[in-house]
Amino acid sequence: MQDRIAKRLTIKGKVQGVWYRKWCEQQALGLGIDGFVRNRINGDVEALIIGTTERVDRMIDLCYTGPDNAVVSEIVIEDAQGFVPARFEIKPTV
Repeated sequence: MQDRIAKRLTIKGKVQGVWYRKWCEQQALGLGIDGFVRNRINGDVEALIIGTTERVDRMIDLCYTGPDNAVVSEIVIEDAQGFVPARFEIKPTV
């Protein structure tokens, strides 16, 4: 089994009100990524993505584009640790 990695993404730009979270969930499920996505009160979207290096890298590439109406200006990528959900879900805004 390949090693799994976890990354926390802070996605900035026009990423709320454009179905970014639902789009992100669909991409993650298609890639077999675990984790979550949620809106932040400051207008960013936060995502925790867990999977093989190849799948996580692919998900990050996809997040730079996002859904049709999104305009991603920047993604801050950090290593993540701790509790790992065994699925991908949309969480409430924080």
